[in-house]
Amino acid sequence: MSTEIRIRRIQKALGVRPDGVIGPETLSALESRLEIATSPSATSLECSMTSLTEIVKFEVSSRANYEKTLQRATWPGGQSGVTIGIGYDLGMTARKQIEADWAGHIADADLTALLVAQGVTGLAAATLARSLSAVVIPFDVAELVFYQKTLPRYARDTRTTYPGVQALPADAQGMFLSLVYNRGTKLTGASRTEMAALRPLVRAGIAKLGAMADQFEAMRRLWPDVPGLLARRRREAQIVRDSRRVYAPAELVRL
Repeated sequence: MSTEIRIRRIQKALGVRPDGVIGPETLSALESRLEIATSPSATSLECSMTSLTEIVKFEVSSRANYEKTLQRATWPGGQSGVTIGIGYDLGMTARKQIEADWAGHIADADLTALLVAQGVTGLAAATLARSLSAVVIPFDVAELVFYQKTLPRYARDTRTTYPGVQALPADAQGMFLSLVYNRGTKLTGASRTEMAALRPLVRAGIAKLGAMADQFEAMRRLWPDVPGLLARRRREAQIVRDSRRVYAPAELVRL
């Protein structure tokens, strides 16, 4: 019996997605089942699986849509770079990081081809994305890299950018992770007014969840003609507002 099949059987027994990947969800379930205590310093965030699933929806809509339109390199527009997998921007990611994240998961030749896009953004990335159409990244590979490599790194960035975020409800932590994954960590400049305003609200804690949600909503001013981002910020705001709820231990994923 292959290792992947054995992992899937274990995941079914744990009640998590049987995807054959030992990612944060599976590890969190194992820790819970074995009653292994995890110190706060061992992880950056404790998000709900619901919130992480929402991030995947924001980025690729669904597995079916990914397999139809996003298996090959794309250019989302604006100042984005060539994007692969689940919202993985090659233009905004360091070469060494790309190599560390994708080596062993895709063919060496494909990785070499994609590295040409490192650091390229804007209209130049649009042309480059079309030239990389021969590289295909299956959804299972994209999901593996997303959960094992990308999210833990962005979770650390989120906690650094918003000190105290780890004390918020798990849904809210996931939406701050979504925000940083989408917009990065910069807090200065006219386009970052709301992101900067969130910082003292996070420090103030759970009592300011409504005000935090208002700042997510206020960011919609930046993209009046981009339906996807308008919907994303509104949905993030809604989840933050409703995040003060009871979470089952199986819902929680430590990143």
